[in-house]
Amino acid sequence: MNKIILLILVTIFSSFTFLRDDEVTFTAKIENRNSDTLMFKGGNQFSKIIIADKKGVFKSTFKIEEGFYQMYDGKMYVQLYLKNGYDLVLNMDAKKEYQSITYKGKGADENNFWIKSLIDSQNYDYKTLLSSEEKVFSKLFEERKVEVLASLKGKSLDKIFADNYSKETEQSLNGLKAYYMQTLEAKKLSGSMSPDFNFENLKGGTTSLADLKGKYIYIDVWATWCGPCIAEIPFLKEVEKKYEGKNILFVSLSIDRVSDREKWSKFITEKELSGIQLLAEADWKSKFVQDYKINGIPRFILVGPNGEIVNADAPRPSSPSLIELFDNILK
Repeated sequence: MNKIILLILVTIFSSFTFLRDDEVTFTAKIENRNSDTLMFKGGNQFSKIIIADKKGVFKSTFKIEEGFYQMYDGKMYVQLYLKNGYDLVLNMDAKKEYQSITYKGKGADENNFWIKSLIDSQNYDYKTLLSSEEKVFSKLFEERKVEVLASLKGKSLDKIFADNYSKETEQSLNGLKAYYMQTLEAKKLSGSMSPDFNFENLKGGTTSLADLKGKYIYIDVWATWCGPCIAEIPFLKEVEKKYEGKNILFVSLSIDRVSDREKWSKFITEKELSGIQLLAEADWKSKFVQDYKINGIPRFILVGPNGEIVNADAPRPSSPSLIELFDNILK
């Protein structure tokens, strides 16, 4: 769950950029590094690769648009704030990940604050928050909101950084609240009969939910442009292999636009995806998607042999609780 929260923060902040003059100098000293290259991604399709020198140090000077960026070291992502004029030095032990990150030089204050906020998000008990009754959730949510925003007080940080951190953190927390409300709605659906669908099948023709009656159906609502969806693919493959021949079918329901059918088809072929591959006829506006009140993906749904909803918000393939669930129902 904490990874979901981090992903919400990453997605929002990485889109903010502001034009500045001159350049930024960035240096990284990484123990136990995962690769000899660092890749930077940011707003306005910014992309840059820095290669380690003979001493294993990464260093480069380049023009940047002020904002939040993602740095990928071959295994993990690090979010940082860059601004022209910064002379920023990152120190990290890749084996210890976020906990080991410290910054020195110009721009260190903003980035040390930022990494501290990410670690705080990792350590916060979002599981308890999201499993609370609605009244308790509202109380805990407001307390968390005040706590996060209050962390800026008394800090001498770049004004653009502080303003956007405040604004977008509030937005991300509101996204968390929307996720909670979606979960509540999903719980209300469990036990009722599932809405039907009749979507294009990659192998030809169309497939409806009624066509699959008689077995459990694990539905993955996803899209080729959805990073978290793609991250679940290796786990989904493992689960499909584990339960091959059992009384369960795996359906991947894409909400890519119909105009992107070729991209969808090519992605499935290249990634060697199995299961039943379907394409919704109206992406987010498809009746099945709206009946399940899906406003975020990936979303996993488990339907029973008679068409009843077992779980309208089922565990992800990467969650150990999914195996527990399947082992219980497929005895």
